[in-house]
Amino acid sequence: MSSRPRAAWPLVAVFTAGYLAAYLLPTIVGRLSVYLGLSTAQAGLVGSALLLSSATAGFTLAGRVETYGPRRAARTGLVLAMVGYGCAALAGSVPLVVMGAMIGGFGSGTATAVAAAGIAAQRDPHRTSSLGLLSVSATAGALYLTIPHLGGGHRLPFASIALAALLVWPATARLGGVTPTGPAAPVAGRLPHRRSGLVLAGGMLVWSMAQNALWGVSGRIGVVQVGLSEVTVGAVFAAALGAGLLGVMGAGVLGARLGRAVPIGLGTVIIAVSIVLSSSAGNLGSFATGEILWNTVYPVVLSYLIGLAASLDVRGRWAVLAGSASSVGVACGPVLGSVLSEQAGYPVMGLILGAVTLLVAAPVTAVALHTGGRPLVPGSVRRRGGAPAALLAVTTGAVPGAVPKLGAPEQAVTEISLPALRRRRPVRNAFRTAGPSGAADQSNSYASTSAR
Repeated sequence: MSSRPRAAWPLVAVFTAGYLAAYLLPTIVGRLSVYLGLSTAQAGLVGSALLLSSATAGFTLAGRVETYGPRRAARTGLVLAMVGYGCAALAGSVPLVVMGAMIGGFGSGTATAVAAAGIAAQRDPHRTSSLGLLSVSATAGALYLTIPHLGGGHRLPFASIALAALLVWPATARLGGVTPTGPAAPVAGRLPHRRSGLVLAGGMLVWSMAQNALWGVSGRIGVVQVGLSEVTVGAVFAAALGAGLLGVMGAGVLGARLGRAVPIGLGTVIIAVSIVLSSSAGNLGSFATGEILWNTVYPVVLSYLIGLAASLDVRGRWAVLAGSASSVGVACGPVLGSVLSEQAGYPVMGLILGAVTLLVAAPVTAVALHTGGRPLVPGSVRRRGGAPAALLAVTTGAVPGAVPKLGAPEQAVTEISLPALRRRRPVRNAFRTAGPSGAADQSNSYASTSAR
């Protein structure tokens, strides 16, 4: 077995601990509303305070994980998560619950920043992010199946997140060995791909806000609008997260065969449709269909967005910044969903969120097209970015080892000026077919500047 999986699994564990609070947001908001006497908007504000604290940690640590060391930063985040969520679970007053949730949220954001920086340093960031989403979806699905049967008021969701942070603690001992495997990057300097990174970060903020506006009130839709019990809603969420596991596994198998633009663009359109379906549901069938379809595609698109952000900078700065911007959107989501649902009702809220999701799909997909290129397939080689070897391979049957694999991302070609050749007489017919292999005969001293 290669060392790559051994280097990735601690990041997956820390990623799970950092993302778990966002995945459990519906049950946190719902239980705060029921057991502490808060309104839907007030409970949403508590969830937003938790996630804003998480985003603050991400912005603070962007580009600084290497300075503090991933092991120490991850352990600090896990300690804050255990203490904060533990206090929120034990507290009985709203101010103490809010304070504990914010401390825990800062710890979750710290753990997520460490995981994001480490994922960006992996040889295949999309594969590692898919494994992280697979792990957190499975953990949240198991909790949605068990929490409704255990009672515990508002305490149990917070205690579950604190326990997850405790269980992940041993994995931090392996973080010291995770080092960047990509091209060497300068310790300091400007961020690469600044325009694309800013567009991606802004798009992820709006995209996440629309998703979590619905996710934060999905429990209330099931209970209030559809008339389901908490146990039934929990079962629907568990089934939806289970479908999300299948979606993430499918994304991991698909990899980069279609590039990033197709999964992000098409997936976002499907998400917009499922948002409208879930928010306008009037029975168990339509509610479950919308939630399952939505949660199947949501982690798939998110895994490609995380991989896209990680590909912009090997040091992980764009991954942390885009992830933190996404956390801001996640934090604003519950408040937006609560306000829209109270003012306009759940169906109108769904239409608004669906429209916003469709609007943000265009710029994010454009970033994926601009930075990710197109899949390299026979006949798709472009003059400015294609590899002539690929065209030669599909026409003459060259040696397979020298040809890019089918579906590999297109690589940019650097033009090199050769002034010495201009002063000499070009040699005609520089490329001649030699032998059955179809390889070019380059025995002449100088090559022609153009190939047929």
